[in-house]
Amino acid sequence: MNFIDALDERAASTGARIVFPEGQDDRVVEAVRRISVRGALKPLLLKQNPGGPPVLEVAAAMVRDGEADACVAGAVFTTAEVLRAALKIVGLKPGIKTLSSAFYMAGPNAGNDAGVLTFTDCAVIPSPTPDQMADIAICAADDRVYLVGDQPRVALLSYSSAGSAEGPSVTLVREALAIIRRRRPELIVDGELQVDAALVPSIALRKAPGSSVEGRANVLVFPSLDSGNIGYKLAQRLAGMRALGPILQGLAKPMADLSRGADVEDIIKVAAITALQAKARSTERTQVSPGEEKE
Repeated sequence: MNFIDALDERAASTGARIVFPEGQDDRVVEAVRRISVRGALKPLLLKQNPGGPPVLEVAAAMVRDGEADACVAGAVFTTAEVLRAALKIVGLKPGIKTLSSAFYMAGPNAGNDAGVLTFTDCAVIPSPTPDQMADIAICAADDRVYLVGDQPRVALLSYSSAGSAEGPSVTLVREALAIIRRRRPELIVDGELQVDAALVPSIALRKAPGSSVEGRANVLVFPSLDSGNIGYKLAQRLAGMRALGPILQGLAKPMADLSRGADVEDIIKVAAITALQAKARSTERTQVSPGEEKE
């Protein structure tokens, strides 16, 4: 069973309570109806009442206070509104200073056994610093363990491979790699890598011999929001890959920011992903590692 087909079944085992604060939107109402019929996840539908407290903040507070396990919004609310509520009310995980996002790009062109690639960050941080890029990569790798179930192999992308070119963005990637390796020495990660050296073993042998990723990356970390957003849309439109997301990463508890163009099935799949994130958060260690405490 591939990643997409397995999502609902895997999420059902969590029994997660997911709050949807956009009960005025027909797509959300239908998604909640279908989730309810399936009977495993527990959807909670909210609608803004005239004169009442802001419903998005109420939903975020429910997640923070343990009244819900995750929140799915963004069909009506803007990205800025969802991110503001997430940061203000839910907050970030210990050891993480950056809220970012990932798309899970599924389909036969993914080139790995799981049939899915993680693209990050494609929706939040326009021009990451080395520390922010490190946070983005670490969060994407950690989420992939729970959401996909394979071993993350992280490539920090560039127009250069293993010193073939120089420039400010190449320096950025190299500095981020040093930070990641200091914080998470066990993680399979390399950079700077061109995308073909990240994804094709025979090209990796020529362009980046000795790379720990070996041309088998499944987490692609883009050097800017421009490149990440362009990259995922090219894969979606030209390679026919399905884009699930953006999935917010780095939060203490899960909130999702839907595309305002999301259809009913998109909403259901994102809800399944947040349910798996919620399960992961409940089982993660409560103490950050010594390397992360120093950052």
